[in-house]
Order: sequence, then structure tokens, then C-alpha cells
Amino acid sequence: MHMEARKYVWEGAIPLQIHLHESEVTTLPPPPPALILAPRIGYLPLLVGLIKPYFGSSLPPGVDTIWFEYKGLPLKWYTPTGVLFDLLCAEPERPWNLTVHFRGYPVHVLIPCEGEDSVKWSFINSLKEAAYIINGNCKNVMNMSQSDQVELWRSVMNGNLEAYLRVSSKLKLITVEDDYTVKLNSSSKSQQGTGETDFAGQVKTGRIPVRLYVWSVSEDFDDLEDAPDIDCWDKISFINRPVEVHTEEGKCFTLRDAIKTLLPEYFTDKPLFSDESPKLEDEEMNLSSEDAGSNKNTEVEEILYEHVTRNAEIKLVRIQGIEPKLEIPFSWVVNNLMNPDYFLYMCICVRVPEVNTV
Repeated sequence: MHMEARKYVWEGAIPLQIHLHESEVTTLPPPPPALILAPRIGYLPLLVGLIKPYFGSSLPPGVDTIWFEYKGLPLKWYTPTGVLFDLLCAEPERPWNLTVHFRGYPVHVLIPCEGEDSVKWSFINSLKEAAYIINGNCKNVMNMSQSDQVELWRSVMNGNLEAYLRVSSKLKLITVEDDYTVKLNSSSKSQQGTGETDFAGQVKTGRIPVRLYVWSVSEDFDDLEDAPDIDCWDKISFINRPVEVHTEEGKCFTLRDAIKTLLPEYFTDKPLFSDESPKLEDEEMNLSSEDAGSNKNTEVEEILYEHVTRNAEIKLVRIQGIEPKLEIPFSWVVNNLMNPDYFLYMCICVRVPEVNTV
């Protein structure tokens, strides 16, 4: 594991310009926006301690139910801030202009948040899920002492990587051996020895916790600034699925390989009409029975689906604000770019062409 890369991730921050929603302003002139540097690995509700005193004198009477929005879209408080930014800003916006609300919580869109405690337990539950994926059980997380649990959470809140590593090492959540480091070490040894490198057995089989956010668009674009906005969460497909790492001797399991296991339909090499593909014969088109009509429609849908996915194009892959090459070793990505809850968060934009079914 490269500590320098991990340090960059933990020190990563997003400049925010937070506006109080106009419907909640009770003073003239209205308060100027708050400027805050938000940690990438943090969560928006953890900024309340800074935001509430700033806007407090301008708020109407009532009980605070704080939530954030971006261009009218309520932001999910349990998703890391950096992931929200990577997903919703195809062309990075700096500062990121958000709106904060202290009233009118959108219960139809967001699950309730009771402040820091809700965020903490969401993080711990996510850590348990990751432990189960990696080890087949979450005993080590469940059996954490109260002091370790407090120290782990404080390390995440304060961005203290050293404290985090000290506590998290006790959980024994080993993901996968780093191909890149092994290659460097093997190359170094081979240069000192026989001059030949043997990569056999260099990678352990492992299950990697991954959370994938897929944003599908029908329009093509060359510049990220021309990408259409995401105005509702229905446009995002959320895939919470582990990646099984299996490598052949001498072959590196890449980021491309990982994405292929998660989104195989976008990497199909099959011809549009294979021997197994349904064929629409002329006589089938004239069948009048309801069953035949239903089967025909299903066959048409399958062919259209295969056509669409065959012509789909991955426009963007972003992890921790980085747009890595797909040929990079997946083990390096996991060990250096995963979040403190041991999940690797990936944001992917896919262009899926529209098909006229009429």
C-alpha cells in the first residue's frame, strides 16, 4: 500500500459555497454564502457545526431538520461528500454551490437523519457489510471495544489517517495484494538476481466491496461541461456488489476487468445475432394468438436490448476525483482509493443510444 496515495485521498477536500435557501431567510440583507472546505471522505451532515452558527440569526422559528440540495436535487447524507461531487459534477464545479435547508425535510426522497449519530451508525453498518464481504463475517467489527469504535469514528471525522490505520489494522480486513507493488519488488529482485521476473501466484483471490453509481445518458457529448445534469435519483443505477478477483498466472487483474464483472452488458463481444439469439421469421410476424404475440414482443425487446448495450459507450469513470486509465491494476485502485468504510466507490457515466421501437 502506498501511504503517499492514501494520504492524498484523506487530505482531499472540496471547496463548498453554501447558500441558505431563500424561503428560510428572515433578515435583510440576506446572509452571504458560507465558504467551507469539505473533506472528500466526510459527510455533509458533519458540517452542521460550522453552518448552523453562520446562518442561525437568519433562520425562522422552528425545529431544525437540516438537509442539502444541488440544483434542486436533495443530497443523500449517507453518501460520502466526494462521491456526491464526482457523481453530480461531470465537469468539476469549484466552488461547489450547494443550498442548505433547515426546514421542510424531503422525507419522500431522503431517509431521516438525526445528526452525527445517524452518520456514525451508517458508517459502522457500512464497515460491517464490507467486513462480511471480505472475510465472510463481521465479528471483528462487532467485537470492537467502545474506545476503539470511538477512536475510529473520530479519526474519520478529523481526517486523521495515522489514528485510523492504528485502529483499523485490528479489524484484519485484508482486501487483495497490490499487483503494482509486487511487480516493482519482483523487478527489483530480478535485476539483482537472474534478470527474470516470475509473477506466478502474485495475487490472492479476494472479494472487494464495491459501490457503483451508473449514470446513463442518451445524448453524446465530447466535453464534460456539455454533459446533461442529473435532476433526480431515478437516473442513477446503484450497484452494491462485490468484485471477485481471480487472476491467471502472469496476468494482472485490471480496473477494466473489474468493471466488466460489474457491467458485463457494456463489454459484450458477441455478434448482434448469434446462433443463440432469437430470430424473427416472417411467419412469426403473422401469428395472431396472444401467446405468440407475447413471445414476439419479448424477442423484439431482447434484440433491442442487445443492440443498445452493444452500442453503449462508457464516457467517464471517476474514483476519488480521479479518472484512472482502465488498464491500471485493480489491486492498486482498491488499496489506495477505497474509503474508510473499506468500500471502493466508483462513478461511471454510460451513453446508451436510444432505439426507436415504432
